[in-house]
Amino acid sequence: MAGTVFFSVSMSLDGFIAPESADELMGRQWMELQRWVFPQRFFRENLKLGGGGEEDRDNDIVRETFERTGASVMGKRMFDAGEEAWPEEAPFHTPVFVVTHEKRDPWERPGGTTFHFVNDGIEAALDQARLAAGDRDVRIAGGGATILEYLNAGLIDEFSIALSPVLFGSGVRLFEGVDAARVALEPVRSESSPRVTHLTYAVRERRS
Repeated sequence: MAGTVFFSVSMSLDGFIAPESADELMGRQWMELQRWVFPQRFFRENLKLGGGGEEDRDNDIVRETFERTGASVMGKRMFDAGEEAWPEEAPFHTPVFVVTHEKRDPWERPGGTTFHFVNDGIEAALDQARLAAGDRDVRIAGGGATILEYLNAGLIDEFSIALSPVLFGSGVRLFEGVDAARVALEPVRSESSPRVTHLTYAVRERRS
């Protein structure tokens, strides 16, 4: 269980990663936020959106993020939205552990994705994800509240933000409520493309 625990999200310039309402997740603002990823060849192949697509550094980053992930963790809000939006062959192709109070049997989808529903908290979900991932990494997939819980609990090792040239004004703010007194960041790398800027940070415990 030597893998890294990380999250990777797209974020607007004013700090938002999603609209406030789940009903707007496929709306104009969200589509603008994610505009950089839709043309990428790997993304298109993974979601079976057809052939073609771009094969630049953005595409490499999408592929590398997928390939490093041995299991994912997400909150119930993200799962509920995705259950309606994902295709039958969900895009994870690994075990996914959903933090929820709902008791439900594992839900197996075509293509290697099985959703497991964990009722005893974020640490239990992470422990199960680590076991499932083996020597690969665990991705905290979202949403924002779940990412924040893991970050404030000191359970995130690294994160990447795809900073999009979009302004939201309101919505789900990534670092709203972060325990800044205990979280310190160390820059790892910064890469820019014509559509987005990729920022990666290691997370350290802040010492007084």
